[in-house]
Amino acid sequence: MWWPTLLLPGLCALVTLPGATAAAAGDTPYAFAPGASVVVGGQAPADAGRLAAGRVYRSSLPGDGTLYYRLRLAAADTAYVPVTAVPPANATVTSTDGISVTVQDARGTRCSYADARFGAGLSPRPVTALGQREPGHSVCQGGGTYYVTVQRLTTGGVSSAGPWDLELAPATEPRPAHAGATTAPETWDSATPEPLGGAPVERSGGTGFASARPLGQGVWRTELTPGETRFYKVPLDWGRQLHASAELGGSTGHGYVGGALELSLHNPVRGYVEDTALGYTGTGKSAVLAPVPPVEYANRYAVPAAVTSVRFAGDYYLVLHLSERLTGTFGQGPFPVTLRVRVTGQAHAGPEYAGRPVPADVFTVTDQDRAAALAGGGTGAAGAEGTGGAGDPVMKLVAGGGIGLGTLLLLGLGAWTLAARRPQTRARAQKPTA
Repeated sequence: MWWPTLLLPGLCALVTLPGATAAAAGDTPYAFAPGASVVVGGQAPADAGRLAAGRVYRSSLPGDGTLYYRLRLAAADTAYVPVTAVPPANATVTSTDGISVTVQDARGTRCSYADARFGAGLSPRPVTALGQREPGHSVCQGGGTYYVTVQRLTTGGVSSAGPWDLELAPATEPRPAHAGATTAPETWDSATPEPLGGAPVERSGGTGFASARPLGQGVWRTELTPGETRFYKVPLDWGRQLHASAELGGSTGHGYVGGALELSLHNPVRGYVEDTALGYTGTGKSAVLAPVPPVEYANRYAVPAAVTSVRFAGDYYLVLHLSERLTGTFGQGPFPVTLRVRVTGQAHAGPEYAGRPVPADVFTVTDQDRAAALAGGGTGAAGAEGTGGAGDPVMKLVAGGGIGLGTLLLLGLGAWTLAARRPQTRARAQKPTA
């Protein structure tokens, strides 16, 4: 049965998400984590949606109001709750639009606040803000129930009022087994190295954190059309330091687009580290991330976000976004983008934790991770095997073709009926390619 074989695995993954916002025509093709659970945010703490560390969730954020989610935490654990908001690709946004995320205790005391905005590119794209509760470094102490709030930041009368999809991926970090340094390293190499040379290697990116494409040191090339966002991940051991830049190639046309290409860096729990953007006149130009320190546990005691966020080993995410506003001045594209990645520093063992992080591998870099980064393999390019990944045929159809969930279900049911009238044949499963 050819049609059911192709469609049903992906359909199963989609059908298990009742209440999730469908990817209708014109919506952004963000690849949510395969198997993500649906959670409904409450309008007040009393009806807050329940979260658990180590799981990934989908939700929906209305045009106004605040959503509440709750999370049980142990007294000694540091909690991280990244929230990625995904507006439709045809949404109207301003530079100050975005989301805010807070964590508060059961008494309503705020533990942290973070926001993420679209910036000068004026282009709808996935934006991520990180809420956290850190014992000993905030007024929130002790174990128990904590609340995560998510609020839309909009400019009234200008921004689109429709709902945005959300992805939430809470994680926890245990305290170290042995007391170590409680101050940030005072010195580190903050010089910007010479950019890597050589011929670039083709390496397309993923369309979400879960489908981020592995990258190692090297010169990599991709092509983006206006409005597209691509995700890459670079595994960094303790003691290793990342340098990255992105170059937007030249094109025909005359004019200027501010924030045309944005390059942002996020840590293993998707927390914001830093970003950079470039204005574009049609001439090739590079956006260069400012140097960040080597990965060290003690960085968390620093003040600058670009230092304190480089606090653990794991996958660091490079996210590229090409503003949709290029279309009006420079055409539909695609536009060539060259990503230069350099990894320096001496790797060393990290701290011994008193417990296990959740997820267990979030702060770990394995030999397999390093090999995938150099070869461009792993599940980042094509999504995890099975259903729901970025490389899943059905998800590619939804994302690339703008087919809504309801349409896909109708296609699947029609195909099932058609297949039932044909002689049954054995289909060969094929692994998605990168």
